[in-house]
Amino acid sequence: MTLKNTPPSSEFSIVDSHQHFWQLSRGDYKWLSPQLGVLYKDYLPEHLHAEVDCYHVKQTVLVQAAATEEETHFLLRLAYDTNFVAGVVGWINFEDINAVSRLEQLAASHYLKGVRPMLQDIEDPAWILNPEFTAIFNVMENAGLTLDALVRDVHLYSIETLAKRHPDLKIVIDHCAKPDLTAVPSALWQQRLANIAKCTNVHIKFSGLMTESPKGEVSVNDIRAVFELILNAFGPDRIMWGSDWPVVNLNGSYDEWFALSQTLLNDLPEVAQKKIWGLNAQKFYCLTSV
Repeated sequence: MTLKNTPPSSEFSIVDSHQHFWQLSRGDYKWLSPQLGVLYKDYLPEHLHAEVDCYHVKQTVLVQAAATEEETHFLLRLAYDTNFVAGVVGWINFEDINAVSRLEQLAASHYLKGVRPMLQDIEDPAWILNPEFTAIFNVMENAGLTLDALVRDVHLYSIETLAKRHPDLKIVIDHCAKPDLTAVPSALWQQRLANIAKCTNVHIKFSGLMTESPKGEVSVNDIRAVFELILNAFGPDRIMWGSDWPVVNLNGSYDEWFALSQTLLNDLPEVAQKKIWGLNAQKFYCLTSV
């Protein structure tokens, strides 16, 4: 895949709504193993500076990658020390009887913008609808905290139900709900995405799609098909761009994903481009404008 890759105009306020940092020696990352090759090493702020500078990325949202509260504290410290990180999406144990107080303690940091339970790794697709979690969602609504939904198509009905139960809870679907790009996106994915898009408190991230593509065979046309589907469903006001760095390196690079995204977004009116590249993420996560 060879695409023209040029930094956007400085008039665009680029916000990378989805990136990770990790440090292997911490021991938080049970899913990381040597078999993952390029991912099995530390990824810290100094490793992302080149991309941030090259593409005039003004801000990033740092997203958890481990199901531990300790990792969230680690990310909050990194955010405090990193000038381009504007917010953190952390993790809490929803099943902890002290979950509400733990969340309130984390939210004392102005960098905490939301939480992300790793739903794709939970066997029950309706787990998020446990009535015992209602108090947590009430706190999130009142505090303006967001929910990142790391899901596949099987989870979308539950996320739709949650969105209707809590209309003031801001929800964003990560990575377009991970459609299988080794084949035509399933009818189930398309229908459930169309249904959930009717909930105006639900947004979606245009991110993570290179990882879902066949190894070494990222197709612009396949990505375009997904982008057009989410654009028709959510419109330009509820889509935000994210790199999913460094996971993107499994089947590409930050440069390649940026170029591919730019190819697709350049077809849109400038006002829509500005929203997807940054303004929507700033509004959704309540990031301080720069």
